[in-house]
Amino acid sequence: MCLGAIYRARPDAMYYANTKHDAANIGFDDAFIYEELAKPESERTLKTYPMPSEDALDVFKEWKEKTDKIKY
Repeated sequence: MCLGAIYRARPDAMYYANTKHDAANIGFDDAFIYEELAKPESERTLKTYPMPSEDALDVFKEWKEKTDKIKY
């Protein structure tokens, strides 16, 4: 999520000191996230429940029709 926010903010550059391997060595490893996302929802550790609604789609429709937005 943090990396997604960085990319959406569109900075000219990103500076960092430690690698993902350094983070994994202290127990801060994101690999499990990618493994979880590859699984069917029914097999994930965190149970997820879809709650589709017209109201939720209305928000996306408003965004799609917005004329002064910044496209990502």
